Amino acid sequence: MVVLVASCKPKTPSQYIQPDDMEDILVEYHLTKALAQNNAVAYDDRDIYQTVYMEAVLKKHGVTKADFDSSLVYYYTRADRFENVYKRVAERLEEQALMLGASEGEIGKYAQLDATGDTANIWSDRSAMTMMPLPPYNRWDFVIDEDSTFRRGDSFLMQFISDFMYQSGQKGAVLYVAIEYTDTVVSRHQRFSSSGITQMRIPAIDDQDIKGLKGFFYVEKGNEPPTTTRLLFLNNVQLIRFHKEIKENEEIKKDSLQRDSIGGRIAADTLSGGDSVGTGRHHQSVDSRAGSHRVAPRLSEDRVR
Repeated sequence: MVVLVASCKPKTPSQYIQPDDMEDILVEYHLTKALAQNNAVAYDDRDIYQTVYMEAVLKKHGVTKADFDSSLVYYYTRADRFENVYKRVAERLEEQALMLGASEGEIGKYAQLDATGDTANIWSDRSAMTMMPLPPYNRWDFVIDEDSTFRRGDSFLMQFISDFMYQSGQKGAVLYVAIEYTDTVVSRHQRFSSSGITQMRIPAIDDQDIKGLKGFFYVEKGNEPPTTTRLLFLNNVQLIRFHKEIKENEEIKKDSLQRDSIGGRIAADTLSGGDSVGTGRHHQSVDSRAGSHRVAPRLSEDRVR
């Protein structure tokens, strides 16, 4: 029976790079890309350094650029297998986050935070994810329920490291976050299209209790053929919560709300105006800085919920 089950398991054709070898190459690909980005060279020279490093990786594994590209297309058109490969890649890269640039900027500043304290990393979902513009791999939803450590006046910082691996086509992805208060919803979105550190700050509301947060990452579809390899790798995802500084003798109201995650539909039209505040089903824009992103039409094609 074991032999029969093993024989029925899909196998990768011999002309393509096998899964274990592909995993090793992809891990080194991301590490060499980070090395090129972190190298003290001019920005315009980074692509050259990255190409040189990648050629060295392929030479080490005894494969050509053509072999790598054709194998990448093979795995990309079989997303279920590719997801398994990249899951292992993500796990290995998480162990080497510092080599990916986790020590840079704000990422490094908050890297060692736990879920307690006045400044805390409350992210509890996976810290690394591979996405592609093919459903269901084009969207990653997350929910953070009401927490007893939430206080009135808390603000938040969402940040992560992105790495686009595109053969061709326009790069683009969106981060959307909504915070539900007692009778108000504050939402914010940010589009990103380049590799590196991305940050999005969510301001505080002082006079209402926080009931929970929800949001998603979304990879834009684009107009490229479905066989064109387009991958987005997210790493070191963090959600930092900041307590408002409390004056001496000021009473801190403890959270006594009943646990209730954010429900209902997020209207796609709330994504086109940057930050927004809403009561019930109505949202009012409070910040037009992100208004030029114009992501609502594309998101509505996939019936965002």
